[in-house]
Amino acid sequence: MYAADTASRALGIVIDGVAPGRATATMTVAPSMLNGHAIGHGGYVFLLADTAFAFACNTYDRVTVAAGADVSFLEPARAGDELTATAVERSRRGRSGLYDVTVTRADGTVLAEFRGRSRTLDTPIL
Repeated sequence: MYAADTASRALGIVIDGVAPGRATATMTVAPSMLNGHAIGHGGYVFLLADTAFAFACNTYDRVTVAAGADVSFLEPARAGDELTATAVERSRRGRSGLYDVTVTRADGTVLAEFRGRSRTLDTPIL
């Protein structure tokens, strides 16, 4: 899945760990990722969280896609910050799943909380 994820790879996102219902992804905030206030653009923070979410919900050998997601931005990211998104499955029933992703800076500061809703398709991954 990572080999085909050109968006995440182009941004330097690295998948650090994957286990059933869990995944961790990291990314360094580049100067090109800053918005007009010189802080990390929320879209990039969302994308990092969404990547961890995608890997966490695709750990059961069935193609699983996002049905929706919400994010709360709590602190700004800055150029040079190494961000870590940690995704944890909260519920999986039938074809629906619920996942929480916490995005932190290297010092442990929580920058964002993301909640993703997934939908599993009837297609094997492998």
